Formats: sequence, structure tokens, C-alpha cells
Amino acid sequence: MNFRLALLSGAAFALSASAVAQDANIDGRVGKLEKEMRAVQRQVFPAGAGKFIAPDIQSPTSAQPETPSTTSATSDLLVRVDALEAQLATLTGQVEQQGNNMRGLEARLKILEVQLASAQLASAPQETALPATAQATTAPSVLPTAAPVPAAVTVKPKPVVAAAKPAATAAKPSAARVAAVAAIERPATGDAFDDGYTYGFRLWEAKFYPEAQATLEETLKAYPKHRRASFLRNLLGRAWLDDKKPNTAVKVFYDNYKADPRGERAPDSLFFLGSALTDLGKTAEACEAYGELTRAYPDVASGRLADRVTAGKTRAKCK
Repeated sequence: MNFRLALLSGAAFALSASAVAQDANIDGRVGKLEKEMRAVQRQVFPAGAGKFIAPDIQSPTSAQPETPSTTSATSDLLVRVDALEAQLATLTGQVEQQGNNMRGLEARLKILEVQLASAQLASAPQETALPATAQATTAPSVLPTAAPVPAAVTVKPKPVVAAAKPAATAAKPSAARVAAVAAIERPATGDAFDDGYTYGFRLWEAKFYPEAQATLEETLKAYPKHRRASFLRNLLGRAWLDDKKPNTAVKVFYDNYKADPRGERAPDSLFFLGSALTDLGKTAEACEAYGELTRAYPDVASGRLADRVTAGKTRAKCK
């Protein structure tokens, strides 16, 4: 009799140890899956500030509340594992889709940059041949020495004064503009980045766009890794966009998003990228930018930028 009791006790102990080991193994799987899911969610929702989005899981036994004792801790963990694995697969697919969309947008923007560069080259002033009279004075004489050229035929080319006027005007602003720019207060708090950003903002707000561009570019060059560089690059893009130079603005906005997708103004740069592309007549690419904004920053796209995104999509005629 004692021998049978010993056997039963040993079997019970073995079963208990096996259950404990199984629970520990499941706990390890759950912890590993939760860590992986957080990593995936940081890619899918870069603006989520590290928040973990809990899966909406309903236990199969919840439909039978009258028998809660039938659900063991082990079965609950198995349900969690299955649900986490399913959600992880979904999020992984979203990451892959987002990566594909991003690569497609980047490829289109590179093509656009080439097209814009070609258009700028085609519109640049080309060198023209000298007038015939000028060529006659600069080329070696091929006339016979026996037939001297009359003095009246020798014509000196007149200096081109009209072509120099626009360059001189662009290089030297008017006295009134200089005075107006000087009247804008330049901050001096001791923080060089913040002072440069604030002064650039004041220039942009006063519609002195070239001066704002110069100030912001100089500040960014000195502090490219500053914690608020996302703000500055976005403002720099707006200074180019408001200066009616959307081709340069496209590059600035895209670089800001690509360089720091977690930056505080990365969503704004995607919106203004769409606006600049629309100004250039590239509505398909603009709609892609708005789509990327909605996918990467759903809270911002449906929150503080909702009205702007809706208006931008309407202007670009996005489907």
C-alpha cells in the first residue's frame, strides 16, 4: 500500500513539474512576442512616442462566463500567444507595405529631381554668338593688304549694359529693404541655434524669404544634429515654398522627413511636400506624399493636420 502511494505521489509531482516548465516556456514566448511587437509598432507608428497598442483579444471562454473554472492559466497564456503571433504577423505586413510605399515615393522623387534639373538647365540663358561686326573686329584679318578697310567699316561692339542690370539688382537689395530687414529684432539669448531659428522665423513671417533662407541654412549647417533640427528644416522648406520655388522646397521637405522620420515636424514636411508637388503639377506624387502621411502618422493626419490634408488632397484631386 505504501509502495502504491509513493508511485502516485511521484507521478503527481512529475505532472506538476511538467506543468510548471510548460508555463515558464509559454511565459518566455509571450515576453519575446511582446518585445518583438513593440519593435514592429515603433516602425509602423513612428509618432506613437513608444506607446504599446494592446491587442484587442477576446478569450474563447469569455462567451461562457458561467464556467470560469474551466479556463486554466496555461490556456489563457496559449490564447495570448496565438493572438500576439497573429497581430505580429499583421504588423510585420504593415511594415513591409510601408517600406514598399516609401521606396516607391523615393524613386518618383528622384525622377522628379532629374526632371527639374533638366528644366532649369533648359531655361538657363545660353551663350549666343557675337554679332557679325564684333566677329569682324576680333577675328584675324583675311582681307588683301592691297585693299585697306575703310575706317567707317570698323565697328566696335557696344558693351551690353542691359544684361547686367538684373544681376546688380538681385545682388544688392534696395535701401528700403535693407532698412526693413534691419528693423527686425535679432534675438541674443546665448543659444545660437534657437537665436538663428527665431530670427529666421521672424524674417519668414515678415515675408523676407531670401534672408530667412540664408539665416536658416547657416544655422542648420552649424547645428545639423540639433534636437530641434526638424523644426528648422521644415521652416526652411516653407521659406522656399512661399518664395515660389517649389522645386527647391520639394527637396528640403523630403530630406527633413527622410533624415528624421521621428522628428516633430516630419509629418508637417510630408504635408508641405504634397503641396509643393501639387504646385509643380505632380499631383500623383503629391497624393503619394499625403498617403504616406496618413499611413505613417495616422494620429497627426486625422488630428491637427486633418483640415490641411483634406484640402491638399482636394487640390491635388486625389482619389
